[in-house]
Amino acid sequence: DPEAVAQVVRLALDFRATFRRDVVIDMYSYRRWGHNEGDEPSFTQPLLYQAISRRKSVREGYLDHLLKLGGLTAEEAEQIAAERHQYLEHAFNAARENDYVPKVNSMQAAWEGYYGGPEREDDDPDTGIPRQQAEGILRSLGSVPDDFHLHKKLKRFLEARLSMADGDKPLDWASGEALALGSLAVGGFRVRLTGQDSQRGTFSQRHLVLHDVKNGATYDTLNFLDENQAKVEVHNSPLSENGVLGFEYGYSLDFPEGLVMWEAQFGDFVNAAQVIIDQFISSAEDKWRRLSGMVLLLPHGFEGQGPEHSSARPERFLEVAAEDNIQVAVPSTPAQYYHLLRRQVIRKWRKPLVVFTPKSLLRHPQCVSNLEDFLSGRFERVLPDHVSNSASRRVLLCSGKIYYDLLAEREKREIDDVAIVRLEQLYPLPANTLREVLAPYAADTPLYWVQEEPLNMGAWRYLLASLGHRPFQRYTLRSIARAASASPATGSHGAHRMEQQELLDLAFGTEDEMAAPESTANAHA
Repeated sequence: DPEAVAQVVRLALDFRATFRRDVVIDMYSYRRWGHNEGDEPSFTQPLLYQAISRRKSVREGYLDHLLKLGGLTAEEAEQIAAERHQYLEHAFNAARENDYVPKVNSMQAAWEGYYGGPEREDDDPDTGIPRQQAEGILRSLGSVPDDFHLHKKLKRFLEARLSMADGDKPLDWASGEALALGSLAVGGFRVRLTGQDSQRGTFSQRHLVLHDVKNGATYDTLNFLDENQAKVEVHNSPLSENGVLGFEYGYSLDFPEGLVMWEAQFGDFVNAAQVIIDQFISSAEDKWRRLSGMVLLLPHGFEGQGPEHSSARPERFLEVAAEDNIQVAVPSTPAQYYHLLRRQVIRKWRKPLVVFTPKSLLRHPQCVSNLEDFLSGRFERVLPDHVSNSASRRVLLCSGKIYYDLLAEREKREIDDVAIVRLEQLYPLPANTLREVLAPYAADTPLYWVQEEPLNMGAWRYLLASLGHRPFQRYTLRSIARAASASPATGSHGAHRMEQQELLDLAFGTEDEMAAPESTANAHA
């Protein structure tokens, strides 16, 4: 009944336009020829398709209806059909001509001025902010209105922000993040963060939205920084990774000038949104020339919390990384994270950004940055070891939390001849920068990639494929990792500690010790 369908659609559109509410049209229908032209639906639905075959087509049934009304003759109907057929044939023939190539330009309207493809070397701006602005934002974040009743346990949290503004206390991870979001908003860039417990932070580290303990009123701290600032939205989302990430990705398609972020409660949970990553985030530029600045925040790190709370599966993102389609980063300091988020908005290269964020490092006494680190500079793709010297007998290359474990072990053993270099950006791989950082070390200095993940996971195989066994024809690349496993991590906290110590023993042991067979950790050529 085409007229009934048309009437319902018009009604739905009028309702949506008038009341600004969603509409669901429930329409019963069937496929006359099955799910494609080569299908034979009667193989599996013989009775249903016997009934369908007895029905007239939509055109025939509707024509009978019109003929009964007397408003149309059969000859007029045939003339309409012939004209439409001729029009479609003409369009079809035009489409088959060699010179008929549709011009698709997705860089129009809101996307004008942004670009995809390879990264440009000259598009790497300084992402610092003036001291006065940084101090003002931190003081605002450390204050609440006089009539707001703050939870007593959060008093020290806000006082710490005031100390950071005065330069008396370094910034932790959450403060570096808040300064990044706040400075973008003050700079006129709208900010959006959605995730499970994102307002408070899964690990009670963020507290961007405060709750009055007497009346339940909320105070959005990032929306009271400056009277001319852009809006900041921080929303707690339901436990539907696929649905929420899909929505935020769609939001990012029409919002290139802002920062759109989705945060998983634990990075492991991103596997419930894998279809969005595969179908859209990693491939949309190649398939449809659609760019996105979508940011995925994935808490990642092995703390003995079990196989569902340890790994955001970096190997899966690195598997689909090609043609500069995404960015994969593992910042190891609050300042690095701050510069990374600001870079995502300030420069004009728009690519989805996957950030492996920490858990235990959120309150690690060494995972802090001085206020000066936020006032100038940019995100560094590789961080050198400023303590080691060119005479080091070994270079350990790593990313993320394992760096602090390696650093603590080196200090405990009072070793000064093992260097630790941090690879902060995994993709696009900063090979030239890595070459420069490694240049001071002698040729044939052993280079070990150290990771917490099992050998068949993490970044090892990606790095081996990218750098080869002989990086820059100067070093020999090997790995130190947990033994290959079907599960990302052990479920035993005791077993985790034993495995972690074995990794550290291998990292700082002699070459003979590294060659010995191990049970749960391995050094591999």
